[in-house]
Amino acid sequence: MTNKDLKLKAIQIRMDLLKMIHRAKTGHTGGSLSNTDILTVLYYKIMNIDPSRPKWEDRDRFIASKGHSVESLWCILADRGFFPKEELETFSQFGTRLIGHPNNKVPGIEMNTGALGHGLSISVGMALAAKRDGKGYRVFCLMGDGEQAEGSVWEAAMAGAHYKLDNLVALIDRNRLQISGTTEEVMGLDPLDEKWSAFGWNVVSLDGNSVDSLVEALEAVPTHAGKPTLILANTVKGKGVSFAENVPHWHHHVPNDAELERALDELSAQLEAYQQEGQVRL
Repeated sequence: MTNKDLKLKAIQIRMDLLKMIHRAKTGHTGGSLSNTDILTVLYYKIMNIDPSRPKWEDRDRFIASKGHSVESLWCILADRGFFPKEELETFSQFGTRLIGHPNNKVPGIEMNTGALGHGLSISVGMALAAKRDGKGYRVFCLMGDGEQAEGSVWEAAMAGAHYKLDNLVALIDRNRLQISGTTEEVMGLDPLDEKWSAFGWNVVSLDGNSVDSLVEALEAVPTHAGKPTLILANTVKGKGVSFAENVPHWHHHVPNDAELERALDELSAQLEAYQQEGQVRL
C-alpha cells in the first residue's frame, strides 16, 4: 500500500470501530482511535504476515500490551482476512470470540493481553527465542503511556537491551491521557524518551498519527545493530473525531446515536478529501 492508501484505510478502520462500539454499547473508544494509524501502518505495510497462515513459523509477531484498546485491532484483523468481517457484529456479545481484550482463540492473536505491564515481557521472550533459533522474524509490541507506570515494563526494557534484541520494536501510544486523567497528573513520565534511552534502547520520537512518519521510522529499524527500538508515538486520544480528541471522558465512552452520526460525517468528509487528491486503491 502507498502512504495515501494507508491514510484512507485508517479512516475506514476508525469508522468501522466506532460502529462496532456503538452496536455493542461498550468499548475503549479514545485509545482505539489514537492507535489506529500505528496499527494500520504495521498491518498493511510493515509486518511480514499471511492471514491464510496465521501460525506461519516465520511470521512477524505483534503483541497488543494495551489490550483494552482492542477495537481497532479487531477491525484490522477482520479487514486483512484473519476472520470474516461479519464476526465484528458479535463484538462483546455473549459467547463471542471477540471480547474486550485480545483473545488467542482468534487467528492473528499471539497472546491474551490486557493486564497492563505484561506485553513487553512476552515480546522480549519471543524476540530472544527468534535470536536463539536463528529466525528472522521480528516482534512488535504496542504499549500505552499509562502502562509505563508498571514496574514490569522496565524489567523487560532492561532485558531487551541486555540481550541486544534488535529484532524487537516497542511502540508507546503517547496520547497523555488515561482513565483517571492525564498521565503526568497520575504518574509523571517525562522525560520518557530519555528514560528509554538510559535503558539502552534506540528511541525514535515522532507524530504517531502521521502515516508518513510512522512508515519512515518503521521501515528504517533496526537503525542500531544490537539495540531494540522504542517508537515514542505522540498521538491524540480520540483522533479523527473532533469532539472526542483530548477528552478524558472518551477513554471508555460509547457514542450515542447522534454522536455516532456526527463522527461518521466527520470521517466521511476526511475520506472524501483524501480521495479528491487522486485516484487511490481502497
